Amino acid sequence: MTVLNHVFSCLTAWLAPIMCFTMEEAWLARNEDEDASVHLRQFPDVPAQWQDVALAQKWEKIRKVRRVVTGALEIERREKRIGSSLEAAPEIFIVDEALYDLAAAYDWAEIAITSQATLVAGEGPAEAFRLDDVPGVSVVPKPAKGKKCARSWKILPDVGSDSEFPDLTPRDAEAVRQFDARRMAAE
Repeated sequence: MTVLNHVFSCLTAWLAPIMCFTMEEAWLARNEDEDASVHLRQFPDVPAQWQDVALAQKWEKIRKVRRVVTGALEIERREKRIGSSLEAAPEIFIVDEALYDLAAAYDWAEIAITSQATLVAGEGPAEAFRLDDVPGVSVVPKPAKGKKCARSWKILPDVGSDSEFPDLTPRDAEAVRQFDARRMAAE
């Protein structure tokens, strides 16, 4: 079986309980036997050698830091200081140098699903949000600065800097340009 067949088989089974109709449609598109429902399958066995232990350990650390961020944002949401995480620009403090170096390799606005995020090496202020089971990580939630992008909904200071697309970030403006160019080429 090829890699794509394995991926298809696993994803359709794993996502079937969450995306019932979509996975059924995808499964039946590849398996035309109408009696073969994705919901009648067992979860596929995944060979142990597929697991990359070092990668799993790295992402376990990243997920722990993210839990502190999401915990801080939940309080902000509960207190009605933000409506969604995209209205936030958390400041993330990490004491452990190795963990900070690992975290610094990633875009924390993307990982935390916020508009902006700042990573700071060192101890956060006393009022920063902390979780007991993630020592050395603290978060100061702050509101995002700028205007809301009509495409990504991120709040960024560079929204409107592209005169052709005044409601978009430069990144989203470029994506729209590329989409329009492909659509025009196809016509």
